[in-house]
Amino acid sequence: MTVSGETRLAAVIGWPVRHSLSPRIHNAAFRETGLDWVYLALPVEPGQAPAALSGAAALGIEGLSVTMPHKSAVAAALEHLSDDAVALGAVNCVFRDGDRLVGDNTDGPGFVDALRLDEGIDPAGMRCVVVGAGGAARAVVRALALAGADEVVVTSRRPEPAATAAALAGVRGRSGTLADVGRCDLVVNATPVGMGDDGASPFDPRTCADGTTVVDLVYHPAVTPLLEAAAQHGQRTVGGIGMLVHQAARAFTQWTGVEAPVAAMADSARSVLVSPTDPPATGR
Repeated sequence: MTVSGETRLAAVIGWPVRHSLSPRIHNAAFRETGLDWVYLALPVEPGQAPAALSGAAALGIEGLSVTMPHKSAVAAALEHLSDDAVALGAVNCVFRDGDRLVGDNTDGPGFVDALRLDEGIDPAGMRCVVVGAGGAARAVVRALALAGADEVVVTSRRPEPAATAAALAGVRGRSGTLADVGRCDLVVNATPVGMGDDGASPFDPRTCADGTTVVDLVYHPAVTPLLEAAAQHGQRTVGGIGMLVHQAARAFTQWTGVEAPVAAMADSARSVLVSPTDPPATGR
């Protein structure tokens, strides 16, 4: 990749952010498409998100990815937001619309893209359970409802966040318990349990009904303890790399107007996650 005076810049902001896989994924996409773009990781301290947005606008940065802890702050700071960003109160992607900066949230649509395009799974008509009620869980709940899921049940250690997340699915949503896992078609772990080397699992997949698809949004390790146990129990399993790649692919297309080279982006992510020298932390 040769950087010139014509090179366009995109970046991810977060704190910390040096661990992010986004530069590898997006720079692979730029190489594959031949676009004269480069993507960097920019550390932005907590509380400085509005200043970072002003700087991005002044510098002509073409696109931003937003990771923790800035997603809510960026949503609050931007005048123009997509429907998903408004509903979730969180932004993970900023793109230019003329002179305007627009905030979007591609996590939920990226999740559904990963199911449909990578796995051939259509959530329409499915009974779904989402374990967890944090930002990723809320994005998945809303996306499943918009994709036509018949029911979206949210279970969490605390009932109030579960009810708040379930409300994002409208009449299709309700809060529940892990007992609902035994009565669903699709169950999604949207908690960090199982990340890294902790060896934990958010629930026992042996309680799942026969034929349930078990999805884990954790992408490191690529095969989590939950997915390993579910596969041994004969369940279909889906890891978190797909959502990671597809939410980035949607951002790529918003910034460039070019169809994202999803295969190249996925290969780049897997090359790090399969045999990492420095295992990535959570976040994009």
